[in-house]
Amino acid sequence: QVQLVESGGGLVQAGGALRLSCAASGFTFSSYIMSWYRQAPGKERELVATITSGGDSTNYADSVKGRFTISRDNAKNTVYLQMNSLKPEDTAVYYCNVRIRLIMRWGQGTQVTVSS
Repeated sequence: QVQLVESGGGLVQAGGALRLSCAASGFTFSSYIMSWYRQAPGKERELVATITSGGDSTNYADSVKGRFTISRDNAKNTVYLQMNSLKPEDTAVYYCNVRIRLIMRWGQGTQVTVSS
């Protein structure tokens, strides 16, 4: 079955950096677009970044452009989110996502907390 397991979250001061990882299994990872979403308390889940199956194209939410970088290693079935210059408003649970046959699949999420 499809599994997405996020890791790398934690508590960091404003201006700091974190690298999230998402290990995928149960599907042909290299064939699918992968995304990172986040959900802050009391807010809707929002798309943060997307990367194509081959890793040749990426897209970002305006709020993270220039600070976050999504990447993938198809040999390791893993997608990453490098987060630099973190701000308190980046505090959220971050989720890895893949859409397979119109069904959105999610990991359990990893908490990122940025203190001011």
